[in-house]
Amino acid sequence: MDQEFGGDVVGFYHRYRRGYPAAVFDTLAAEFGLRPTDVAVDLGCGTGQLTCPLADRVGAVLGIDPEPDMLARARRAAAERGIGNIGWLLGADADMPALQAVLGARRVGCVTIGQALHWMDHGRLLPELATLLRPGGGVAVLTNGTPLWLQPSPWSHALRECLERLLDTELTRTCGTDEPTQRAYREAMAGAGLAVRDTRLTYRAELSLEEIVGGVYSAIPAGRLPSPARRPGFSSRIERALRPHAPFVEEVEVRMLLGTTSSGTSSGTV
Repeated sequence: MDQEFGGDVVGFYHRYRRGYPAAVFDTLAAEFGLRPTDVAVDLGCGTGQLTCPLADRVGAVLGIDPEPDMLARARRAAAERGIGNIGWLLGADADMPALQAVLGARRVGCVTIGQALHWMDHGRLLPELATLLRPGGGVAVLTNGTPLWLQPSPWSHALRECLERLLDTELTRTCGTDEPTQRAYREAMAGAGLAVRDTRLTYRAELSLEEIVGGVYSAIPAGRLPSPARRPGFSSRIERALRPHAPFVEEVEVRMLLGTTSSGTSSGTV
């Protein structure tokens, strides 16, 4: 990723990227039979939004990300919360064969990928992950809502129009939340020999203008992030475009593709 999300982006990412509801971790624990002796892997961990809560459900978690600045902030977040059973590794999806050499085959309770699989070669990766899993373990591919500028609300439409003018580009990337991409993920998981279940939960959230602007900054590659001197003007233009459409209510859908090894059992639906 070549520092696309390093530097100042990391602070915005940590502060404004929402965490996952507790029900997500209940589902992972039940689906994969997580236990205190398990090791979990959070691939593309960012600043630890999945990694830190997951640590409460297993013996140890390994958070992996290709961005050193993301890992440094994640390590700080874990320390601030007094979490001592997470290890942090600079790496990417291409490093999974080496990870198996370290951990051994069939040793991992679960691998989580939170809205990051679109950066990875999922066709190659998912079969490699399947070889890491203990019997009954699994892979969880999670999304945590669609991008702020691609939602079916007037304020989201206004945000998209404003950003396309400011950034002089068309905003079409869904970060893997669109149905064709999700279907490709499901097919790849099934092709890796996993039994796949698609489950979802939804909640409503009302955002402030600050949270929307911060969320935008968290998604801009470091090389395109406005300089500190330009950010007040950039933010003001977004705020002016959105104010007529207040309140800024978001319908968040958390989607979980749960791929379990053949000896695992399904635990129902969420």
